[in-house]
Amino acid sequence: MENDLQLEKVKQVGGILKEVDADLWLVWIRETSQMADPVLDLIYGGEFVWQSALLFPMNGKPLAIVGNFDADATEATGLFSRVVPYTKSIKEVLIKELNQLGPSKIAINFSKNDVAADGLSHGMYLILQEYLADSDFKNRLVSSENIVSKLRGRKIPTEIERIKKAVQITESIFEEAQTFLKVGMTEIEIQSKFHEAMNRHGVGFAWDKDHNPAVDAGPYKQFGHSGPTSNMTKEGHLLHFDFGVRYQDYCSDIQRMFFFGKPEDVPEQVQHAFETVRDAIQAAADWIRPGALGYEVDAIAREFVKDRGYEEYQHALGHQVGRQAHDGGALLGPRWERYGATPMGVVEVGNVFTLELYVTTENYGQISLEEDILITRKGCELISRPQKELICI
Repeated sequence: MENDLQLEKVKQVGGILKEVDADLWLVWIRETSQMADPVLDLIYGGEFVWQSALLFPMNGKPLAIVGNFDADATEATGLFSRVVPYTKSIKEVLIKELNQLGPSKIAINFSKNDVAADGLSHGMYLILQEYLADSDFKNRLVSSENIVSKLRGRKIPTEIERIKKAVQITESIFEEAQTFLKVGMTEIEIQSKFHEAMNRHGVGFAWDKDHNPAVDAGPYKQFGHSGPTSNMTKEGHLLHFDFGVRYQDYCSDIQRMFFFGKPEDVPEQVQHAFETVRDAIQAAADWIRPGALGYEVDAIAREFVKDRGYEEYQHALGHQVGRQAHDGGALLGPRWERYGATPMGVVEVGNVFTLELYVTTENYGQISLEEDILITRKGCELISRPQKELICI
């Protein structure tokens, strides 16, 4: 089944190369058990030991040049039309294949903007330059950022199915939480209960276990990538979660807000803040569409929040979700220097994004929600069930 997924992803490559006007995509790797290019899981799924070259031509079938001890396993995948083994050096074999293909642009995996497209180590880049020093190919190397971004971002049906299942399990565990959450529990105890539920559902962690879920009780805990503490839940306080699971190698990423008390006990400032976050996310979901630029989508929610009297949130509105909770590619974010060119990325059909933001209340801390959406031809499909009201315990 996993091999079928990779076959489908490999089939996408040729069309993408035509779009970005690159004659050849070269995935140049070694010792992948220690330093694996992020794209490998999509197009291969195994490991390589010696220097290896996976070549994907725009017009033609993919081929692999690998060490002789990797050749049989590589051929068994059926992903490559030819597998060319070598023993002493890959250099001569690589240059021979490049001469036969004659590419004018060779895309390799480096990127200033997208970590998911930056899998080529500096050492391997230098080795490639040395091997190509006596040829004109060394002057034809370009970034594969657009190739990797589109390949990761354009989810095929199998990928979408797995993400939706991960979302469904995440929401089920949130529902289970309503049966065990109570006043006087520590954040550590609550996280442990979530981990028990994950074990029952047979899922893994979408990010590091120590802060998955993030559990933030009360007004004094700053939201972020930190683990739970001995901080306790209290009557009249909020409880925030940032939680995601990994199902068959695909992730979810959802945030939810709870309140310890009756609905009629929710303070007005808390209700106003919650509605602001909820409605800003919905406004972005209503507006987003294929062809939009990431920063344009972010601006819809950001202006909504500011118009409601709050300071703007200090992160992007949304990131892509896939094999990783933060899956690279176009970002729904402001044009801040820290984000590079990713907010200028184009929203495409098949992308899965989060929509997430927070506002800060005067007396009760932060309120933050996060939903997962799938980009469709007409706009988007919310694949998580949006939280409409505070969950009162």
